[in-house]
Amino acid sequence: MILRPTKIEDISRVIDIINQAKTYFKNNDIDQWQDGYPNEETIEKDIENNEAYVLEEDGVILGTCMVTIHGEPAYNRIEGKWILNCPYICVHRIAVDNEYKGKGLASTILDQVVAMYPDYHSVRMDTHHDNLSMQSFLTKYGFKYCGEITLKSGALRRAYEKRI
Repeated sequence: MILRPTKIEDISRVIDIINQAKTYFKNNDIDQWQDGYPNEETIEKDIENNEAYVLEEDGVILGTCMVTIHGEPAYNRIEGKWILNCPYICVHRIAVDNEYKGKGLASTILDQVVAMYPDYHSVRMDTHHDNLSMQSFLTKYGFKYCGEITLKSGALRRAYEKRI
């Protein structure tokens, strides 16, 4: 299994996985990704910025994420406190195909993301208040809840950090 940069020809598969996540959120009354975001334009921008990745095995895309080391503006102000005050890896829009859920692929994605940046000592993520499955995953993976951040839209998110 490899985490590789997303290519333009991967976009329809990535959107399929994201749409599965949107359906899961809707069916579980989680008001996340219900406003048209993320969409093809989002993924195209991530590709242009070299920040889009897919987890692939035997030519099949199993999951997707966005990774940046250029900071997340929403993380500059937190109601709480980050663990470390240093450059960090930021992961957004992590999603796994429904057919492959429960096989530890989100952990595989994060393991490979962290391995890409051996000089970094922190990884940060955020999630919706109602996304209990992601909160549980982050805790099991060793992230610590640090506080609340506010997105550009004004929406609040739970912020997590892991020392690596």
